[in-house]
Formats: sequence, C-alpha cells, structure tokens
Amino acid sequence: MTVPLTTVVFDADETLVDLSTAVAGGLLAALEEMRRLTPAAEALTVADLAADWSPAFAVMRAAPASEVRRAALTRSLVRIGLEAELERVAEVFFARQFALSRPFADALPVLAELRRKYTIGFATNGNSRTERCGLAGEFAFEVYALENGLPKKPAPEFFAAVVEAAGCAPGAVVHVGDSWEHDVVGARAAGLRAVWLNRAGEPRPAGPPPDAEVRSLAELPAVLAALGGAGTSPTTTLTTAVSTSPPASSDASVTSQAAAAASDTG
Repeated sequence: MTVPLTTVVFDADETLVDLSTAVAGGLLAALEEMRRLTPAAEALTVADLAADWSPAFAVMRAAPASEVRRAALTRSLVRIGLEAELERVAEVFFARQFALSRPFADALPVLAELRRKYTIGFATNGNSRTERCGLAGEFAFEVYALENGLPKKPAPEFFAAVVEAAGCAPGAVVHVGDSWEHDVVGARAAGLRAVWLNRAGEPRPAGPPPDAEVRSLAELPAVLAALGGAGTSPTTTLTTAVSTSPPASSDASVTSQAAAAASDTG
C-alpha cells in the first residue's frame, strides 16, 4: 500500500536561495576591504578568494558554513599578511552576503501554489535562515543542521528530524534539492522521496535515480501530481529551459561560478 504524499521539504542554498550571487557579492566586498587595507591585495582576485573555500571545506565538512567561510577568508588573508584583520573582513563579507541573499524567481510562486495542497518545510545545512533570505513565514517547519547537535545532510539523523517535524511517515515526504549527495541520495536512503533540482542540466550521477528531476521549481506542481502516492513510480524528467541574466561584471561572473561550486549547499 502506497503512502499518500503530504509534505514537501525544500533545501535552501541553490534550491530556493540564490547563494552564488550572494557569495559573489560578499567576496567582492571582502576583496575591496582587503585592497583598502593593503596594496598587497591588488595581487588577489575574487577567483582567488573563491578558490580558498574548497581546501577549507575539505577539512571542515562537519563545521558550520560560517566557520568554513572564516577559515577560507583566513587562507586569503594569509597570502597578503592580513590574517590579523579576519574579524573586520569577515564582518564585511557576511554583511554583504546576507544583504544579497534572495529567493530565486521561481521560489515564492511555487511555494504559494504548493502550500494549498501540501505541508511545506525547509531543511538546510547552511546558514541561509529564512529571515535572512526573504523566506520568513513561508514554512510550516524549519530544520537547521548543527542546531542541538543535529548532523548535516546526508546523515540519516537529519532526515529523521525532518520526518519528526513533518509528523508523518517518511514515504509521505518528498525532499527537493540541488545536491545529488545530500538531497537525493541522503533522502532516499532515509526513506523519503526525492526530487533533484538540476538547474544547469548536468549529467545525472550514477546510482539509484531520484523520484523526479526538474530544471525549474515551476515544474514541481505537475511533477508532484504525477508522482501521486506512488513512492516507486518511474523517474520523471522535465526540461523546461531556465533563463539566466548576463553577469554584471567579469569579476562577478568568475566569482559566481566559483561560489556555486564552493558553497556548502544541501
């Protein structure tokens, strides 16, 4: 007997929230502050700052995203002998990131539509809290990794907390997100259904497929209706084109690409 779908839970970063643009702006602001403090920073680019995330994240995967970012900024500052200015530069970075944190254009309309039929939840590893990114009041419940010791996705404990907050069986929940490892593999392993948001149309990784794959959140109402109550239904793939705006500057373009790869999404 199949379990009716009652709850839709969304990842935050790069699913609902345009984190890449926000991080790009934060890195640009941080670099400007570094250049104000020392001429040595003229040798750095925003791509250099963006690249410092990956080695920091590699050894701090379980840490809060804010701590990983501070470690990445420290790497950048060490290059120019400004590590003593970490607090000042981090404050500039986070102020700009949060000022620029906004939902994607397809986020709020689909939340309003789905709310008429489903319970809507929010579940993230990152630091995009709803009140910081234009999503306050949109959800029946919110789950944040590392609060009260809750491990990050794809840990089964994280998804158990999601199911507990939803107040239903795991199979009645569909998790929507952009990270294959965190939002698809992790959710399916915990007994939830999963929709992979693949905005860029990237090749699907090996392994069991998601319940559905979409290119835009606007496709979700039709996809969820097609899934119905069948947790084992064939994978649905829609390919609605997603438009992108031209970059504001070459620096912003480079940083946006690097930030998308470097962010602690899921």
